[in-house]
Amino acid sequence: MSGIEKWGIFEVALNGPSDGNPFLDVTLDATFSKANRHVTVPGFYDGDGVYRVRFMPDDEGLWSYRTLSSAGALDGRAGDFEVIAPRDGNHGPVRVSHQFHFAHADGTPYFPFGTTCYAWTHQPLEMQAETLETLKGAKFNKLRMGVFPKHYIFNQNEPLYDVYERGPDGKLDFDRPSVVAFRQFETQVGALRDLGIEADIIVFHPYDRWGYCDMPAAQDFAYVRYLTARLAAYRNVWWSLANEYDFLLDVKPIEQWDQYFHIIEENDPYRHPKSIHNGEEHMNFNHRKPWIDHVCIQNWNVKLTNQWRQEWGKPIVNDELEYEGNIVAAWGNLSAQELVHRFWITVTRGGYAGHGETYEHEADLLWWAKGGKLRGESWQRIGFLRDIIEKDVKVGLEPATPIGGWPWTRVSAGYEGEYRLIYLGEHQPATWVDGLPKDDGDYDVDVIDTWNMTISPAKRIASPSMPRLRQRGGALTDGKPRSAFALELPGKPYLAIRVKPKR
Repeated sequence: MSGIEKWGIFEVALNGPSDGNPFLDVTLDATFSKANRHVTVPGFYDGDGVYRVRFMPDDEGLWSYRTLSSAGALDGRAGDFEVIAPRDGNHGPVRVSHQFHFAHADGTPYFPFGTTCYAWTHQPLEMQAETLETLKGAKFNKLRMGVFPKHYIFNQNEPLYDVYERGPDGKLDFDRPSVVAFRQFETQVGALRDLGIEADIIVFHPYDRWGYCDMPAAQDFAYVRYLTARLAAYRNVWWSLANEYDFLLDVKPIEQWDQYFHIIEENDPYRHPKSIHNGEEHMNFNHRKPWIDHVCIQNWNVKLTNQWRQEWGKPIVNDELEYEGNIVAAWGNLSAQELVHRFWITVTRGGYAGHGETYEHEADLLWWAKGGKLRGESWQRIGFLRDIIEKDVKVGLEPATPIGGWPWTRVSAGYEGEYRLIYLGEHQPATWVDGLPKDDGDYDVDVIDTWNMTISPAKRIASPSMPRLRQRGGALTDGKPRSAFALELPGKPYLAIRVKPKR
C-alpha cells in the first residue's frame, strides 16, 4: 500500500491490448470504495498498450478499487491504498458556495482573480516555462486556457503538438488522440495546481484551421469523455465548455452543448465548476440550466454585474471585460487604469472578473494568446485588490441596495453592520458621506488609492446636513446628517473607502 494525500491523484496503470483502435474499442472503469461509499470513474488509453484510471480521494483512510473492462487483461484488477492528510496549501477542489461565491472543499473561501492565456500550452517549451515563471510573481489564481490550438490574429504559429495523431495520409485522425499532446497539457495543469492556480479549461473554441471545430458530434462526444477521464482527477480543474460558443452554432447546435455538459457530469464525480462563454453580448447561454454552475460572461458593461446576479441567480465571472493593450481591435486597447476600474466595479457589484493583456509585440508574443511575460500595469493593481478581498472578506461581497438601512451608493458592497467597501470610481469628491456608519466609535475607515496601491486612514470631518431631496420612492430627506461624520478626500478619481469594525 502507498499513501496519497487527500485531494491528490491516485493512478492505476495497467497493460492491455494495443491492436485495432484502443481509444474506441476498449472500455475501462474502476470503482473506488471506502466503507459504504463507492465512486466509479472512467479510465483512458495512454498509448503503447498502457491504460490508466485516475482518482481524486476526498477522505482519509483506507480505500480499495476494482476495475471493470471489456478487455480481459484489464478486468477485475483490484488493490488498496491509504489516503493521508492534505499538505499545506491543498484545500481541495473549488465549488460554488453561498449561491454567488466560491469555496474550496475544506471551506476555505476562493475569490477568482484570473487571467487568460488561450494557447500557452501550444507554444515552445521554453516559453511555457517563462509563462509559469511569470505566474509565480503575479497574483492570478485562475487561468483560462484552451485544449485546442488557436488560429487568430497575433496567434498563427503551428502548435507544439497536434491534439490528434496524423494518419498515413498526413491528415489528422480524430479517432486517435495524441497522447503526447494530452500528456503535455495535463503536465501544465499540474504545474498550475502546484502554483495554487485553477485551470479553467476551454473545451471548444471557433478559431481553428486544423479541423477541430468540424468534428462530427460522435467524435466531439468521444473527445469530451477522453478529456474528462484524463483531467477530472486534478483538483484545480474548471470546465469551460466554450470560448464564444455562439460562433459555433452552425456546426454545434444548442442541444449538442447540453450533451457536452451531460457527458462531463457523467464522467466527473468531483463536480468541478462548469460554465460556457458567449461571444456576442446578446447571446448569453441559458445559465439557469442546472448543469451550469456559474455564469461565465463576456461583456464590457460591468455595471450590469448585479443585474446579472439577479437574472441568473448564480456566481458571475466576467472573464472577458476587454483587455489592457494597444492593438487595433477595440476590445484589446484598454488603458491599464480602465481595466483596473472595471475590476473594482465588478467586485463591488458582487461579481468576479478576468484579466487579459494585448500589447503589440514584434514577434506576436501577446500574453492573452501565448503567455510569456506580462508587459502591462494592471496586473499588479489586480493583485492588490485580491489581497484586500482575501484579507477582509469571509465569504464574498454582496452589493449594497437601498434596502436594509444602507444609504444608497452607486458602487458599494459588504455586509450590513460589519464591513463595507465603497468604490468611488470615476467620481472625484472632496467630501464623502454616503454609506458611512451612523456610529463613529467602533469602525476604522480607510481611503484606498486603487492605482497607487496605498491604504491610509481617512480624515474625518463634521458630517454636513443634507438638503431636503426627493429620494427614490417619493420620500423626502429630513435634512439631518446621514452619518456621525464625513470624510475629506483628495478630490481625484479611482479611490475606494473601506469601513470595518475595530478589532
